[in-house]
Amino acid sequence: MIVAIDGPAGAGKSTVARLLAERLAFRYLDTGAMYRALTWLAQRRELALDLADELAELARDFPVEFDEDGRVYIDGIDVTSSIRRPGIDRLVPVVARHIAVREVMRERQRTLGEAGDVVIEGRDIGTVVAPRAQVKVYLVADPAIRARRRAADQPEIAADALATDLRLRDEKDAINMRPAEDAIEIDTTDLAVEDVVARIEQLVRAHAATA
Repeated sequence: MIVAIDGPAGAGKSTVARLLAERLAFRYLDTGAMYRALTWLAQRRELALDLADELAELARDFPVEFDEDGRVYIDGIDVTSSIRRPGIDRLVPVVARHIAVREVMRERQRTLGEAGDVVIEGRDIGTVVAPRAQVKVYLVADPAIRARRRAADQPEIAADALATDLRLRDEKDAINMRPAEDAIEIDTTDLAVEDVVARIEQLVRAHAATA
């Protein structure tokens, strides 16, 4: 079974998807980490981030890998921690906006998801990467709450700067941020993580019971 979780930054995708995967004993696939890893490698190789074809070739030549613990590797290097640094966070949208890059990444994501029993989270999972996912969820939240969550994750960055960054990311990601027609929308603004996870787990169990 494939569970697709979509939504904007700060809606809770990563936390919810990770906990859900643990509860279901599914694999967890963080597609955002893949773009972060590519961004990290491009910087390491001093490749300009406006070169779409070169970035796509880099992604194709060095596919992102995940181990059983969810650690992220590219070019044989564990980049799990490195890709969460503020500098990478600001540059990821620049890399992810290239259509050629997204095509390569989506194909890789489909390959990683083919084994089944996986929770995949991102911004176009239910619509493009895994349109046949058995369970599709789209998480949303009030912008102020999303900004607050981002600030909690990155206390070294000023809150107003994070809020501005979030707004700009939303604008850049708008073309990919739309729920699938058959997705269940969950507003996480006033919900605890456990409550969100429980709701999605219920959807998964219900589908499994009728499959």
